[in-house]
Amino acid sequence: MHKLIVGLGLCVAVGGCGDTAGPVKNSWLRESGTQVDVGTFGSATMNNIGVQSGSIAYAESLAKRFDEEVPSTINFAFNSTAIDAQAQQILIKQADWIRQFPEVRFRVYGHTDAVGTASYNQRLGQRRANAVVAFLTRHGISRSRLEAVSSFGETQPLIVSQGRERKNRRTVTQVSGFVKRHPTILDGKYAQVVFRDYVASAQAETVLTGVDIAGDEE
Repeated sequence: MHKLIVGLGLCVAVGGCGDTAGPVKNSWLRESGTQVDVGTFGSATMNNIGVQSGSIAYAESLAKRFDEEVPSTINFAFNSTAIDAQAQQILIKQADWIRQFPEVRFRVYGHTDAVGTASYNQRLGQRRANAVVAFLTRHGISRSRLEAVSSFGETQPLIVSQGRERKNRRTVTQVSGFVKRHPTILDGKYAQVVFRDYVASAQAETVLTGVDIAGDEE
């Protein structure tokens, strides 16, 4: 027993007989509180501040939701910036969704197929993005919320082809961030947006019209 006590004393004297990096091992060598704080203390608060200020997770969440609920892409005819009837219906859905979140900014990216020179396709992609922005603006979206329009030209094809591939001739609308100094997100007051969205989610998708709810006809 005497040898065991001496051995323990020597271990303490030299700083411990094993690994002391963990939160439990040789806890008598640690200062108070280290077993509780393993390096993540404050992370939840930091994340909440980021979400409430619109700097991180909520923007990512809205971007994912936009992609899930609304078609983000429209396609174009060859060498054209005209928005056909099918594309117009998609853009109207985009505009309806965008209006629900006046604090959010969006960016439109233009793409082309590989036919033609790279410089020409860069400009064509830009014109397609401009056409979409103009359409969204005519449907009630402030131009200031369409943060930027960008062109990838032929550099990001969905289908690798040197021919006239319609799926590559497209624009993509994406969430890009939040409107600076918007009154509902100043000082982390994003709860107003969440509450408005919650109320809207309870509304019926369709409304009956032309129905007399006062009673039967006489």
